[in-house]
Formats: sequence, structure tokens, C-alpha cells
Amino acid sequence: MYLEKVHSPEDLKNLTVSQMEVLAGEIRGRILSTVSRTGGHLASSLGTVELTLALHSVFHCPEDKLVWDVGHQAYTHKIITGRNDRFDTLRQEGGISGFPKQKESPYDCYIAGHSGVSISAALGMAEAMRLRGEEGFAIAVIGDGSFGSGIAYEGMNNAGRSGEKIIIVLNDNDMSISRNVGNVANYLAKMRTSKQYFELKDNAKSLLGEIPLIGRPVRSALSRSKKALRQMLYHTNLFEDFGLKYFGPVDGHDLESLRDVFERAKEYAQPCIVHVHTVKGMGYRPAREDPSRFHGVGPFDLRTGESLERAKPSFSSEFGKALCEMAQTRPKLAVITAAMADGTGLEEFRRRYAQTGRFFDVGIAEEHAVSFSCGMSTLGITPVFAVYSTFLQRTFDQLIHDAAIEPKHIVLGIDRAGVVGADGETHQGLFDVAMLSSVPGTTIWSPATFEQLRTDLISAVDHTSGIAAVRYPKGGEPVLAGKMLSGFTGDFFYSPSEGASTLLISYGRLSEELLQAQITLREQSAAVAVLILNRIHPLPEEIFGIIAGFDRILFYEEGIRTGGIGEQCGSRLLEEGFHGRYRIFAVEERFIPQCSQDTAFHSIEADRNSIVHTVLGEENR
Repeated sequence: MYLEKVHSPEDLKNLTVSQMEVLAGEIRGRILSTVSRTGGHLASSLGTVELTLALHSVFHCPEDKLVWDVGHQAYTHKIITGRNDRFDTLRQEGGISGFPKQKESPYDCYIAGHSGVSISAALGMAEAMRLRGEEGFAIAVIGDGSFGSGIAYEGMNNAGRSGEKIIIVLNDNDMSISRNVGNVANYLAKMRTSKQYFELKDNAKSLLGEIPLIGRPVRSALSRSKKALRQMLYHTNLFEDFGLKYFGPVDGHDLESLRDVFERAKEYAQPCIVHVHTVKGMGYRPAREDPSRFHGVGPFDLRTGESLERAKPSFSSEFGKALCEMAQTRPKLAVITAAMADGTGLEEFRRRYAQTGRFFDVGIAEEHAVSFSCGMSTLGITPVFAVYSTFLQRTFDQLIHDAAIEPKHIVLGIDRAGVVGADGETHQGLFDVAMLSSVPGTTIWSPATFEQLRTDLISAVDHTSGIAAVRYPKGGEPVLAGKMLSGFTGDFFYSPSEGASTLLISYGRLSEELLQAQITLREQSAAVAVLILNRIHPLPEEIFGIIAGFDRILFYEEGIRTGGIGEQCGSRLLEEGFHGRYRIFAVEERFIPQCSQDTAFHSIEADRNSIVHTVLGEENR
């Protein structure tokens, strides 16, 4: 009834609170019907409908800058900022992104794929507006899970002393992807239950102001002294210690209260924080009862909430299963996650070993996770840190300084390595190989099968010093590679072909494409040999004797070319005087947008059809 009339945030300003409540229901229906078909981040977006409507009805975007901390919560924002007619294309190839992107809309003022950056970005915008002589507010919307990351505190520390018109909206839903952990989560939980505490403070201010002659001077005197504030009526909290005016906690589903508190924050016109309590999955019982499962979902039955995708074994689940088995005979093995127990296949390990003190969820704090792992390693514990490739990027300094200079034996289980599909640029795992191979003393495996994953993990834990990384893709085991590489557990696999002058080389998931291309070419009487790497760094010495026997080498890599294994292999061949032709097919100085795996592989000419075409072209030269 109202949604079809909302084409921009300005249309909200003509609606009453009761009309916006109806609109909120319509938006929830729109999100549910779309995500049930396309998949996406459901629970968090259902929880922020009223919050988003309140923000856009009070502030004037895009003149005011609304920065979302991770776009999981921004679907309502997309719908009411002119993208409702395209919302059906959410996360689809060529469609709208699941995350805010500047190039998609002027209302998306900052990209939002990784946690914790919103406060710093919003503060930068507030300072820039001041320098440009512009009016307006910078608003950072950050979840309580993201709030536990170190950069959030760095941003808050500077925001509090800036004096700028920055408003931090703390979306407190007691969840990140998995349930929040640590003292920050405990602190916020206490604050949610002590609303009367803050009401007392505000009432005391008003009362003092009304006392004739002495009221106002007393209030001023108290305000000048933090110590007095703490010792007398004015109690403080963490945020006020950072120099932020605190408003809250506020019911994040009460539109009238939300609009009121944002108007008060605008009037204050100084750095402040608005503490909003929301419920993940609000308006849809399955998501509300199981927000972790509905954080990121594939297509599902809207009536029952049941997935429409048949559950299959994945590299993530096999990784978790292998760790459970290994832990039985390795009492010094410990496992660490950064708020991603579900996503990295560690729920069973958590269930079995959390009570024994061998499982650690450190929250959204990847840098801490690596330094924490190094500390454990120093005293003889073998830590395994499970992390998505894209989030491992945050830890580069810790890997060099903490783990490598004075070598520590830590194991990295790198999930979502390579192309991830619908999450797009911010989540593609394209940089881990180039990053890790530049760190001295690092060993990297990239298994193509579940069996290789298990044996590589054992090698990483038991037989390797320094940083040992096992990287694996999103999804299940490739069919042909699973058959052809059955029983193979070595550093590389060689599939010769009689009379072949061309050698195809790759690792990990692309092994499937090379093996399929080999079969197709054989059917066309074009022989090629295939070399599948399992240990990719350092490169196995034996492979160079094999490579030397070929005229043409085609190297395929599901990652960034610069600094990748292809370039390292080519450099070695050049040093050894290789006179044949050598080509690398990899991601060239760009980012891969949201698209299918097949589309991504085709874009770098690494799908089986492109490989066949390239080989035949080379043969005809």
C-alpha cells in the first residue's frame, strides 16, 4: 500500500508513524519473498527495518552521510533508496549487490563488506564536510558484533574527541553471525537491562535545573568534573568515557521512540552514540528462532523456513570433521575462530571441546586471533585458526611480526579461498596466496579433494614448522578430481598424455577444469598433460624436472596474478633457462564482481571450454 509510493527517503517524511509501521510490514514481506528465492543475509536485515525507516525519516541523505558497518543489515536501505524495482535481482549476476556500494547508488556513501570500519569512515566524512564548509551529519550504523573489533575502538577514540557532528548508532542484537562472545557483549547485555539507570541520570539533570538559584550552578559544576560525575548522581559508561554523549538503550522496533532519539541526537550536534536494541529475524519466526542459520541463507521455503538446497558435504564441514578426529589423539591441539564457528564448520568441535578449554571464539578480531595463536604456540600448544580468506587479509602485520620473524608454529584453515559467488568483490578470496607466500617460512597447501584436505591438515599440524596454511574453496568436492585423485596424498599429481607437448598446471578447485579439459582434448586427438599441485608453496622441487620436458606451459590460478604461484613458477623456469612458451591465466589487477563460479572462471579463461580453446589455438600456431 505504501511501499509502491516510496521512491526515495524524502517520501518517508510525509508518512505518520502508524503509516510507517504498515510500511515496515510491507518491507519485511518484500525482503522475505526476495531472499527466499535469491538467498542472502536475512535475519540481520529483518531486524533493522524500523531502525532504517527512522534514520531516513529524520536525516536528509545523501547530504547526511549514512555509513553501514557491513551491508548485512542494509536491505531496507536499498529498498527505500530507489532500488525496490530491482530488488528481485539481489546478489544475482548483473543485479544489485548484497552490500552498499558507492557505484550503485548516491545513497551508498561507503562500501560495506568487512566489519568495524564504519566509525572511522563516518568520522572521516564528518571532518571532510567541515573542511568543505558543508552542513550535515555523518551517521555510522554498527552492530554489536562488529563493535568488538579493534578498529571500532580506534574510530570511537578519535570520534569522541573530534567535536564533529558524528552519530554512532549501535545496533545491539546480541549476535554477529554466531552468538556474540566476550566482555563487550556482556557489557551491552547489562546496559540493555538498566534503562532506568540512564533515565535516573536524565531526571537528575532536569531536577537540578529546576532548583532556584543553586540548581544550574550545581549542574554545571558537576558537568565539569568527570570524577564528580562518577561519584555522585551522574554515573558514566564506557561510551561517555570516550567522549560520546550516550542515548539509550532504545527499542529498535519502536518507530516513535527511534525518531525521538535521533531528533535529540541531531539537536546535540556533538559526537554521540545511540544504543538501539533490535531483534534479528524480527517478523519471521524461523529466522527469529534461529538467527545464526538465517544469517546467510540460500533459497528456502518461505512457509516452513526449510532450505530448498540439499545439504551436501563441503570443504568447511570436512575441515571441522577432520579437526574433531585429530583432537582425540592430540591433546595440545586448540581451535580458534573469529565469530565464524558456523561458517567454518566448527560447530561440532565447539560442542565437543568448548568445555575443555580447547575451542576459542575471539569475536570479530582476526588480528587478535593470530597474535593469540602465536602466544599459544610459544608455550607448546598447536593452534588452528579457521578464517575466511577475505578476512585473513586483516592479519598481514601479525603474520609477519608475530608469527614469522621469530617463527611460531600456527596453522591457518583458510575457508572460502578463491571465488565465492554472490557476495562479490568484498568477499572473493583472491589474495591469500600472494599474501602468504611473501611471508618467510610459510608453507601453503591447496587441496582439490576432501582426502587431500585431511592429509594436508595432518601435515600442517604434525610435520610443519612456522606458518602452515591449508586453503580450500566454498562448496563441495569436484566430481572428476575426486575420482582421479582418490588415494593421492602427495605434494603434486601428474597426469601424463602420450605425445603431449603442452602441460597444464593448476591447484585447488581449478584442477577439475584442467582434468575435464584434458578428456575433451583427448577426444579431439589433442594431447595435453596435467600437473595438479597440492603443496603450492614452496613449490615441490620435483615438478621442474617434469616441466622441462614440455614446449608450452599454461598455468591457471584462481587468484590475483601479481605475486601468485604462477609468477613464482615462471620466475623459477626463467632462472633455469626454460626456452619454451609460458602463459599465466589468473585475475589481472581487478576485482571479480558477484557472479557464478563458471562466469568467474570464464572471465580468466580458466573454465574447461576456454582451456580447450586456448590449447587448440596454441597447437595451431
